[in-house]
Amino acid sequence: MLSEYTYVLSHIQNYYLVCNQMYLGLQLPWTWKCSKLLMKFIHAGLNTIAMILAIVSMVAVFEYHNARNIPNMYSLHSWIGLTAVIFYSLQLFLGFAVFLLPFAPVPLRAALLPIHVYSGLTIFATVIATALMGITEKLIFSFPAYSASPPEATFVNCLGLLLVIFGALILWMASRPHWKRPPEENLLRSMGFEVIQQFAELHHKNA
Repeated sequence: MLSEYTYVLSHIQNYYLVCNQMYLGLQLPWTWKCSKLLMKFIHAGLNTIAMILAIVSMVAVFEYHNARNIPNMYSLHSWIGLTAVIFYSLQLFLGFAVFLLPFAPVPLRAALLPIHVYSGLTIFATVIATALMGITEKLIFSFPAYSASPPEATFVNCLGLLLVIFGALILWMASRPHWKRPPEENLLRSMGFEVIQQFAELHHKNA
C-alpha cells in the first residue's frame, strides 16, 4: 500500500512524465535532418508510454482512495484530470489513425493538423493545471500545518514552480515559427545547399 509520501511523489512524478512525453515530439531544429516518419514513430511511442503511465497513476489513486474510504471523483482536480486523460486518449488514437497510418488522404491530414496541434497544447496545459491542483489538494489534506510552511510543503511547492516553468518553456518553444519543421521539399533543398556549400569550401581550401 502506498504511504502518504510515496503517494504524493508518485503523483507528481507521473504527471511530470505525462507532461514531458506529450511534447518531446516537438520538431526541434536539430531533429530536422532525421526522417519525418522516424520522428512520428518516436513521438507516437513516447506518447503511448505517457498514456500507460497516466492510466497506471489513475489506478493507483483509485486504489489508494478505496483502501482508505476516501470518496472518488468529488473534486475539481479529479474532474479535470479524468477529462484530460480521456481527451489525451482520443488525441493519441486519432493521431495514430490520421497521421501515422498511411490510409488518411493528404487533404484530411492538412485540415486536421492545426486542430491536432491546438488540442495537444490544450491538453498539455490542462495536465499541468491538474497536477498543480492535485499537489495543493494533497498538501492541504496531509499537512494541517501547511500554512506554517513545513519543509515537505516547501519542497513540493518548489516542484510545482518548476512544473509551471517547464510548461511555460514548452509553450514558448511551440509558439516560435522558426522552430517549426519546414516542409520536406524545403528541408531537402536546404540540406542539398549545405552539402554544395561545404563541397565548395573544401574545394576552395584545396585549390
